[in-house]
Amino acid sequence: MRLVPNADWRRTAGAAAVICLVGGALVWCGTDGFRALTSEQARRLAVAASPRAIPRVDLEDQDGRPFALDSYRGRPLLVDFVYTRCRSVCPLLSDAFQRVDRVAQSTSAADGDERLQLVSITFDSLDTPADLRAYAKHYSADGRAWRFARVREPRELESLLRAFQVVVIPDGRGDFQHNAAFHVLNAEGRLARVLDPDARPSDIARAAEATAPR
Repeated sequence: MRLVPNADWRRTAGAAAVICLVGGALVWCGTDGFRALTSEQARRLAVAASPRAIPRVDLEDQDGRPFALDSYRGRPLLVDFVYTRCRSVCPLLSDAFQRVDRVAQSTSAADGDERLQLVSITFDSLDTPADLRAYAKHYSADGRAWRFARVREPRELESLLRAFQVVVIPDGRGDFQHNAAFHVLNAEGRLARVLDPDARPSDIARAAEATAPR
């Protein structure tokens, strides 16, 4: 004997179909058409689609020289965030930056402050210029094409981290948990790309140089 679905079954099936459609639509919108399955991916897509302004913050490099990120306008700049006492992700970031710097040296006819520029910024208030200088020396950073820096006014650090969407959480033992990425500032000084530090150094360098004015 053939079974005929009753009205209640049909209503239940219809409701389930509507829920699936609505849920799928929400996921589609919330993940930019399923392209962004994590908040980090969403952040990177949003930055690439609409480069973001970065606040002017006074920095001090490993040699005690004051400068600001907007002094690099007119050319691309790679930025990452580390701290010198880190024993987890920061050495991986700095190793990758070192490889990017070597690629820039080998592929550019320019030298020093004329080739691709890199700035590593500490978010640890305990880091001194002497700490940064020792850290920079360990990674063969020349202080020209690649500088290590700290924010001169601690109250400005929060606004800088917020602009780059870098999350820093003290772990209660003197260290920090934080997200890791390379950030490309374009020639206008806006955050234009967020790159995975696991990417090949040559790809990172090319992505940064692609934002240079033609």
